Amino acid sequence: MTKFLLSVHVLAAILAVGSITVAASMFPRYALRALGVDEQSGDDARAPAIAALLHRVCRAYAVAGLAVPVFGIATAAQLGVLTDAWLIASLLLTTVAAGLLALVILPGQRSLLDMADVPDPAERGDGRQPVPVPDTARPTAARLTMLTGIFNVLWATVTVLMIVRPGSTTGA
Repeated sequence: MTKFLLSVHVLAAILAVGSITVAASMFPRYALRALGVDEQSGDDARAPAIAALLHRVCRAYAVAGLAVPVFGIATAAQLGVLTDAWLIASLLLTTVAAGLLALVILPGQRSLLDMADVPDPAERGDGRQPVPVPDTARPTAARLTMLTGIFNVLWATVTVLMIVRPGSTTGA
């Protein structure tokens, strides 16, 4: 059973968290292109759709990513390592990363999409009026890029902790 739980945990981490890190890292560039304030104008016509797709990927995989700690905790319980320092540190970092994603990154992405007047597919309504690009677009994108980098470093740290397991007596 432990091997099954560990396999699902690792696959969920690779598929869900990996997808989020790539999509979230690409998002600010396409959001700025959608706003027309990026120097790179190769994909201007498709930029709003690409930015919206990247945001949807982040939202969907954030929900799927809940399987990572669920199966991780189940695996840790099977291995009897729930109180090990490396696991507790990993859980804390995972909680910080999840909070950063849910409370800052996803709303920041939605904010940039709103600035670009890209409708939210969850909301219905065709009465959208063109909106001038606010001066805050570039700083918002820069802040989002930084926060996404922090999110990625948090997950890289968790990955290292999962592999190295400092202080573990179960063998590494």
